[in-house]
Amino acid sequence: MPAPIQVWTWPTPNGHKVHIMLEELGLPYEVVPVNIGQGEQFRPEFLAITPNHRIPAIVDPDGPGGVPLTLFESAAILVYLAEKTGSGLLPKDPAARYRCLEWVMFQMGGVGPMFGQYGHFANYAAEKIPYAIERYGNEVARLHRVLDKRLADSPFLAGADYSIADICTFPWVRLPERRGIDLAHYPNVRRWHDAVAARPAVQRGVEVLAERQRKGPITDAEREVMFGKTQFAAR
Repeated sequence: MPAPIQVWTWPTPNGHKVHIMLEELGLPYEVVPVNIGQGEQFRPEFLAITPNHRIPAIVDPDGPGGVPLTLFESAAILVYLAEKTGSGLLPKDPAARYRCLEWVMFQMGGVGPMFGQYGHFANYAAEKIPYAIERYGNEVARLHRVLDKRLADSPFLAGADYSIADICTFPWVRLPERRGIDLAHYPNVRRWHDAVAARPAVQRGVEVLAERQRKGPITDAEREVMFGKTQFAAR
């Protein structure tokens, strides 16, 4: 039995990507909670793994050549795990591989940042700024239209088969009401969402640390840690 991969994480969309991937691959892993609302992402032991003080990050004791590997950035972790296991979740055919990576980058460069900014201004910011909420709300809707158009022609984002592109994107698309989205307006996204959500590994992945999920509104202390001066202090 290989030594478990340490996953430094929290129940956020980016954390869920890695949880789902590990569940899909059946790899043993150990969850190391990093409570981002209490500032645990700034602890020295976490910064030793990732200088960016963002979850998730992993420590694989059996990295390339048997040498331990630390890795941050959720998409990089998914690519690494797919290649480590030889999984079909990242196609080996060059054209299919780049199609998959194209949609991974779409999530990393568009879906994650834009959905995240909408969530910040609509749900977390102390001051509600109508321009910001409208601007990011419009971008969230536009990105849903891009996804819907793609999924009208393809069962999954990278093509006929489920891949890391779907694993990257699903955690951001789930719970659409948090972004003012009704999936009834995006029938192809809804079909894809329901198909991915039905996968047992996905269901297990989004339950990781579910009991630690914030149940109420963000507190002033959490807002200061995640978005205030604490976030930008030199370290």
